[in-house]
Amino acid sequence: MGSEMMEIYSEYLKEIKDGEIVKGKIIGISGNEVVVDIGYKSEGFISKEEFLWDDIEIGKEIDVYVDTTEDDEGMLVISKKKADRFIGWDKIIAEYSEGSIAAGRVAKIVKGGFIVDIYGMDCFLPNSLSTFRGKERQVLGKEFNFMIIKINRLRKNIVVSRKDALHKEKEEAQKKLWQEINEGDVREGVVKNITDFGAFIDLGGVDGLLHITDMSWGKINYPSEVLKVGDKVKVKILSIDKNSGKIALGLKQLTEDPWLKVEEKYPVGSVVKGRVVNIMPYGVFLELEPGVEGLVHISEMSWTRRNVNPSELFNYNDEVSAVVLAVDPEKRKISLGVKQLQDNPWDTIDEKVPVGAVLKGTVRGFTDYGAFVEVVDGIEGMVHVSDLSWTRRITHPQEVLKKGEEIEVKVISIDKEAQKIALGIKQLKPNPWPELVEKYKVGSVISGEVVKVANFGAFVKLEDDLEGLVYMSEMDKDVAEKLKPHDKVEVKVVKVDPDQMKIGLSMKDVNLLEDADQSETGEN
Repeated sequence: MGSEMMEIYSEYLKEIKDGEIVKGKIIGISGNEVVVDIGYKSEGFISKEEFLWDDIEIGKEIDVYVDTTEDDEGMLVISKKKADRFIGWDKIIAEYSEGSIAAGRVAKIVKGGFIVDIYGMDCFLPNSLSTFRGKERQVLGKEFNFMIIKINRLRKNIVVSRKDALHKEKEEAQKKLWQEINEGDVREGVVKNITDFGAFIDLGGVDGLLHITDMSWGKINYPSEVLKVGDKVKVKILSIDKNSGKIALGLKQLTEDPWLKVEEKYPVGSVVKGRVVNIMPYGVFLELEPGVEGLVHISEMSWTRRNVNPSELFNYNDEVSAVVLAVDPEKRKISLGVKQLQDNPWDTIDEKVPVGAVLKGTVRGFTDYGAFVEVVDGIEGMVHVSDLSWTRRITHPQEVLKKGEEIEVKVISIDKEAQKIALGIKQLKPNPWPELVEKYKVGSVISGEVVKVANFGAFVKLEDDLEGLVYMSEMDKDVAEKLKPHDKVEVKVVKVDPDQMKIGLSMKDVNLLEDADQSETGEN
């Protein structure tokens, strides 16, 4: 190009200096860079990463900062990010001061916090002031209001706080709301959050709590059964505490309480129908009408079945008839029974199973202290562990009985009111203790076999199903140390208690047989 042409071309070029902010126009995209014409002799290239929030459109005019018109390679070096920073700084200084609220966008996560973009200016948001703990990735790119809490003009640094902005917004919203609302008002709000105990409703800047107990006159297990986040809902203002800033809300209070007339509608003794709405291990809940439920406890399901499983007898949405047993409007409870619709077999149990009768029954279950035996029409009696044997030491009924086994029992007593029958097995035989008192006289020495050694003594088998106890105080220390089960021993009777069915023994002044010694030496 001739000198004349250069002069003509230079007339159209802007006079651009290093460190200036100038207007540029996007004229193209090359790979990961944006080509920008600033009216200079060459175009500049800006990384796409500098266009964090802006659309990249051909022909769009942008502000750019001129780093240098000519670097070592003769290239124009420009930056959109630096231009935004300088322009943003001036805007922030002109429009805001410390304590002001400004809108910004979360640009990136850095050590100790976040970078927030306000007017293109990078502002630092410390973690402690972010309120973003646990949702760091979710807030990236999102816009929030922040409070400017520190401006360092020398270093051109700005620190912001989301926590303080929220606090200020809440204070302003509360101030306005406190002037507007009154107890008893009905207002529309939006479900903001749901917890196990209720839902927080945004009333327009201030949250009120709608407790689970104020959601419905009927029983609900979780607030999510009634509401979900984002729902618009009308609620009644139940109470306002300006000191604590708490507002209690009610939803059920917008309708009449169905429990006001339950005593009239469901008198005790009346037969009602309800729908099974909940099945629990302890009973089933019947909905008698919306908001009114009654409980059929497992004890009111059968006259004869001891362990009732409600899920075996009822299904959800079953239509069930029941008798009203009790009504408590204050506690909002209605007790129902279904067994009352059938004849009670316990009314005539003493005719079918008289005291003293010997019956055949089936073992149905166990506790640590006895066995349940079905004797008639699904009715069970209890054989206490102490009534299993006159002489044998039994610690658990399963030592001598099996579930499903058919056995003979004797009826000892009947309590119709408590619906209990006491049964016995040992009572099928005469009490042997009068004879045992004669057989095992105090002072007599007899042979026996050790069956168990405990820290308090040793149990010695005297004959089938009969054991005596040697307390540790009744044996020498060297004997106690080597005593073990199956040892043959000689013992002296020191006490016979027929009432307690116990025989006390002593090994003092009698000899331990030498089975143990023989086993150690290999003798037979």
